[in-house]
Amino acid sequence: MKKHTQLLVILLIATLSSQTVQAQFSFSNLFGGKEKARKNRLFEPNSTVSLGFGSSSYYGDLSPYGRVIQSTFNGIRWNANFNFTRHISPTTSIRFGLTWARISGDDSFMNGVTGYEANFMRNLHFRNDIKELSIVAQYDLVRTEKSFLRREKIIPYIFGGIAVFAHDPVARPDTTLFAGGSWTRLQPLNTEGQGLPGYAKPYSLISVSFPIGFGVRYKLSQSFDLGFEAGFRYTLTDYLDDAGGNYADPNDLASQSPLAASMGNRTLEDFAANRGIDRRPGVNTYLINRGDLPANTPLDSSLPAISSVQGFSDKTDQRGNPKYNDSYMLTTIKLIYHIPGKIRCPAVR
Repeated sequence: MKKHTQLLVILLIATLSSQTVQAQFSFSNLFGGKEKARKNRLFEPNSTVSLGFGSSSYYGDLSPYGRVIQSTFNGIRWNANFNFTRHISPTTSIRFGLTWARISGDDSFMNGVTGYEANFMRNLHFRNDIKELSIVAQYDLVRTEKSFLRREKIIPYIFGGIAVFAHDPVARPDTTLFAGGSWTRLQPLNTEGQGLPGYAKPYSLISVSFPIGFGVRYKLSQSFDLGFEAGFRYTLTDYLDDAGGNYADPNDLASQSPLAASMGNRTLEDFAANRGIDRRPGVNTYLINRGDLPANTPLDSSLPAISSVQGFSDKTDQRGNPKYNDSYMLTTIKLIYHIPGKIRCPAVR
């Protein structure tokens, strides 16, 4: 009887101990303990490739941050990209991307916009093709357990990283002075005097940006997803638009070439070279309001026969705002393909 009692006590202690261990294990699962580690070990890393197309918008001196909605749509252009993504955990991925994006801006959009009369008077425009190589970390807001085959129907995500890109702004010259009006590279013209004696060195055509944004993937089949993504790029350059400092002395630019002098200061052109709109009413209104022209000057008459406008010609006059660097935003719709993993043979029994 005594032996039976001792045996019952031992069994009781063992049972209570196992229950305690099980309870502790279950409690730890609430905080992603051992069970989460076990799930991560079961996750099968996989890779995807994607091809996407979408829109691009530029923000800077010719497309102000203060008018973000108008800036997003006024100069909207396109982008195309290819991505390779390695999914390394149920929520985390590393993505390598190649993107070609065209951006543009034009001061003629400021015609009649209160507070931006000086931007219209400046009369700059540009187009720039950006070739970007990026690496970003991507975090899925919905977990994928074990295999991509078991992924959820809809997976939202956020991302952030770094990119290096090449760019080369161009613009159209005044067709009344230069026949043809073909797109002309701006950086070699030293439009703000860069590279000339007494001026800063030319700006680089290679720079860095910091992509950040969000997206969502929709499962089409076991192998394909349809994705949408919006990403903002803040850059380390203020010269995506070729405007970031002060005007150069017109004599210094003229000594380089008539084209350099013309592209450096465009305030007195009759027509906006890119969009073709008649600038004379807007320019005359600006000069009348400043007192530079008689109040009875016909708005549709030729511009005054002067060589420069005060505030838009001296080396101390601001051509671009150096306070903020330029940036751009890309939105993309993409087709995503999940690369199959290794084919596993069934175990021999």
